[in-house]
Amino acid sequence: MKKIAKMILAVWMMISTGCTSAPREGAGTSGTFEGVGYSIEGTYTVKVTLEDSVIQDVQVETHFPESLPDHFKEDGTKAVNAVAADIRKNNALEADMISGATVTCQAVLDGAAQALGKAGLIQNENIRLTDGTYERMIFGNNDMITVETVIKDNAIDSVKVLSDHETAGVGSVLKDADGTVITNGGRYPTVSIPEEITANQTLDVDVVTGATVTSYAVLTAVKGCIRDAGGNSWLFRGRPETTHAEQEQSDVVIVGAGGSGLAAAVCLAQEGKHVILIEKNGSVGGNTLVCGAIYNSPDEARQKSGIMNEAQKKTVEEALAMTSEDPDLQKTLEELQEPVRAQWEAFQKDQKEGIFDSAEWYTLQTWLGGDMVADPSLVRILCENAEDGLEWITSLGVEFDPEITQGAGSLWQRTHTSVMPMGTGYITAYLNELNRYRNQIELRTECTAAELIMEDGNVAGVKAVFNHDGAEEIVLAREGVILSTGGFSANSGMVQENNTSGKWPDLSYLPTTNRAGASGDGIRMAESAGAALTDMDQIQLLYLGNLQDGQLTKYPPRDVNGTDQIIFINKEGRRFVREDGRRDEICLAILKQPDGQFYMLESGDGDYKDIHDDSWRSADGFSFAYLEENGYVVTEDTVEALAEKLDIDPKVLQETIDSFNECVDGKQEDEFGRTLYSVRLENGPWVSAPRQVSIHHTMGGIHIDENCHVLNAEEEIIPGLYAAGEVTGGIHGANRLGGNAVVETVVFGKRCAETILSETE
Repeated sequence: MKKIAKMILAVWMMISTGCTSAPREGAGTSGTFEGVGYSIEGTYTVKVTLEDSVIQDVQVETHFPESLPDHFKEDGTKAVNAVAADIRKNNALEADMISGATVTCQAVLDGAAQALGKAGLIQNENIRLTDGTYERMIFGNNDMITVETVIKDNAIDSVKVLSDHETAGVGSVLKDADGTVITNGGRYPTVSIPEEITANQTLDVDVVTGATVTSYAVLTAVKGCIRDAGGNSWLFRGRPETTHAEQEQSDVVIVGAGGSGLAAAVCLAQEGKHVILIEKNGSVGGNTLVCGAIYNSPDEARQKSGIMNEAQKKTVEEALAMTSEDPDLQKTLEELQEPVRAQWEAFQKDQKEGIFDSAEWYTLQTWLGGDMVADPSLVRILCENAEDGLEWITSLGVEFDPEITQGAGSLWQRTHTSVMPMGTGYITAYLNELNRYRNQIELRTECTAAELIMEDGNVAGVKAVFNHDGAEEIVLAREGVILSTGGFSANSGMVQENNTSGKWPDLSYLPTTNRAGASGDGIRMAESAGAALTDMDQIQLLYLGNLQDGQLTKYPPRDVNGTDQIIFINKEGRRFVREDGRRDEICLAILKQPDGQFYMLESGDGDYKDIHDDSWRSADGFSFAYLEENGYVVTEDTVEALAEKLDIDPKVLQETIDSFNECVDGKQEDEFGRTLYSVRLENGPWVSAPRQVSIHHTMGGIHIDENCHVLNAEEEIIPGLYAAGEVTGGIHGANRLGGNAVVETVVFGKRCAETILSETE
């Protein structure tokens, strides 16, 4: 016992004071004991092997989230191995902290302490926490998170996140347009984890799928507070018990609670149907939640205030004059051109004011913009129902800016921008409807659909697995299963497997704008059930990725929906592409620039909120000061000063701006073919946003018909199976127009529901 007491003393001294101790000898406990430590990057299973209470070996298994960059995994692995070696060498919980990896090192020590506690070498009753309020700041996914932990009577009395800048609806809570916190969308780490820790008096709570970095940050901060109180995380261990039904039934089962799945669920519930909505992330929203929030649709009332220039008129004329050598494509082209030609002639004859537009012109542009690859019948459905879809989501509470713009890659001034940042306006509107129909829509988050259940060739339901405890649940559908799981942009292996069109180079090194859940699950499930796939080689890149992680975040608002007011320059200060062009053409041009990077450049002219205004925020809610301090934007009052900051020849940059302004004035045609202008770039402050190309959208997926039935290779309907959203193919062809993705979620999500409703009347 004397030697064990020494180990207790050594452990206690290390935990509370950081002192060291020498190796010890003696008889006592033997065996291998296991503990778990948490850090921001992942979890660590620590196995400590003892012989006569002396540490013989320490092994650490790392469990990193798939989305964690490889260099973080490599650095983390080196750190944990070094700490394990120190513990083994010192025969105590003593290790040199590695600069830049202190949280990881402490996580391994925590896991080892838990293992020694299980071995009986550390007794909980020997530890007394000091009552008080403790506070820790730690870096989360976006910025610092401040966590308060109150210790009282050797227990965790409360945990609160006092401040954070995590992504709304992913790491942090969602709020609607009125500022009301939305609580029915699943688990949010900054709220759910503190509540679960306090309620269960354990740190062995489940991280939130899709928000693991934020989850680990909160857990790590609480651990630090417990250490400050004189204890360690092993004092609060033990998984809370969970129970799940083995089998349930609903009218309709929807797999995937992004934009399409939510639209379908709401539409079904509005007509009295019962829905079970399965989502593998911890909260709803999918990629729609973090999208650019733009929605394309003809809108005569808003477009009346616009002005068509000669270049835009030329765009219409060129589309109407286009031909194809392929007889089938030529026939389709003529069918799409015919109504547009009549509308265009009438528009000119009547000398109408505003922007020319119609569902037919939108259809023709979308089909041509996708290189005539898409199924024209699906394109028609998308474009002809866009305006009705706009009215529907507006009726649910989604608010849009009054002005029409031309979104990045949208090719025409028909873009509606949500008032709320990113996709939060759409998702909060849907969640308010889920609350309204809470007796009809059951939401299962942290639940992954594993396979479709087949009965006599029909899809009868879904086998689902809960993420954290592995429990299985059979969910049967009386009237149909809808797949709305999104694309596969976050699955690099699947992207490379299908990168066969010849358009793109090696894509394995590129990041993605997508959330980690966009891994192609629904496509593989449908394929296993006999579904045919289409356009799988059609992959879209986007040029709005930040340089840190490639995400569509932390950009000035004009970068996504103010194409008329910005220019793109390379590291030499020169323009290299038309900024109002197709996304694929822009991305190919960027990939040829030095380091594959460029700057979006804007001046202080035009529709502009002063960057010095305290209310200025990026599209995802960050202050200008934050963006500048963290390298997301570079700004100066003069062109010369900005050029110096960017290491660009100021003469070259000024010549680029002057040449562009000549195009704005109509004194020369743009050398790259740009047609959209609104203001001269003349006055500071000048703001440049460094950006890179990221994998953004996969146009291929499940083969569907016009009513969202899933088809097999023989073009036959697979009974009971429907699909909507990015999980499908055939709608966008070889290039998706910017602003069409949200339209797709609304139009085809609703259409799935309407098809089921019509077939079950």
